[in-house]
Amino acid sequence: MALALALGRRGMGRVWPNPAVGCVIVRDGRIVGRGWTADGGRPHAEARALAMAGDAARGATAFVSLEPCAHHGQTPPCAESLVAAGIARVVVATGDPDPRVAGRGIAMLRNAGVAVTEGVMQAEADRDHAGFFLRVGSRRPFVTLKLAASLDGRIATATGESQWITGPQARRYVHALRSRHDAVMVGAGTARADDPLLTVRDMGVTRQPVRVVVSRHLDLPSDGRLAASAAEVPLWLCHGQTADSDRVQRWTALGAQSLPTGMAHGQVDIGAVLNGLADQGLTRVFCEGGGGLAASLLMAGLVDELVVFSGGLALGAEGTPSLAAMGVGALSAAPRFRLLDIARMGGDTMSTWTKD
Repeated sequence: MALALALGRRGMGRVWPNPAVGCVIVRDGRIVGRGWTADGGRPHAEARALAMAGDAARGATAFVSLEPCAHHGQTPPCAESLVAAGIARVVVATGDPDPRVAGRGIAMLRNAGVAVTEGVMQAEADRDHAGFFLRVGSRRPFVTLKLAASLDGRIATATGESQWITGPQARRYVHALRSRHDAVMVGAGTARADDPLLTVRDMGVTRQPVRVVVSRHLDLPSDGRLAASAAEVPLWLCHGQTADSDRVQRWTALGAQSLPTGMAHGQVDIGAVLNGLADQGLTRVFCEGGGGLAASLLMAGLVDELVVFSGGLALGAEGTPSLAAMGVGALSAAPRFRLLDIARMGGDTMSTWTKD
């Protein structure tokens, strides 16, 4: 099952709106087939593993990181394919909450006489599939918030200089993190100040994440790198419903997709933004700031994982803080996270936190 989970992770950021599933088929102590969800979500992991195993699948055991699907779509149900291939036993890490499956895959296997074992390495599988589960159950994607700051929590000097607070190893790892998410998201301030490309570079990636910019007024430079690449790499603009129509038309003409969203207290409603992204099929979103967007996600309780890169320099109180004002008046009201890991990244550190 550990191998099935590892194979499934290869599809992270590449298979939405489907889950990133892994499958390993074993017969007589030997692996005869393995697969993971293909780019775009098809074929499924089980289909690819069965194709590799061929006739050796008969009488074998299949290890699957998510309950096999039970509904007819573009392809037959994976549970039905496992039965047809003569699989004798299926080991499942965790169940699928999709109403079209939700226990039906397990039932289909058992009704056909296939032995089923459930819950093997379930905690690990639940974490890997958290984005898919959230999209199905809560109508929002899993959100990873990345912060890169000085030792005193600043992201730029008083004059706005920010490149680079962290070193090349940390920045390269950020590209690896981007590649494991369906989308990279920033706020309008970051888009204006940094003119970021938001793509995965120098990692051999052929399928880029969607680029999402949250901008109330859609007041973004139309002569920067985002605009120049809008027709080549998906660019989704989440903006207020009262954004200037000429701006909307200008960006859509460049190739961007317009996603009008609801407002709350005069600002874009970040919860509504995530609902809209989930409706488009996204399961995992990597947010790279800026401070206003990060603060709104934190205060709304919508950050599932926090990744903090700390560079070995101090910028002082006059520098730009990594988070905008959050209105926290008591420690009990502050968003809290539980530390998962600390790693050295060249001359910097990376700490990973999960929602407490």
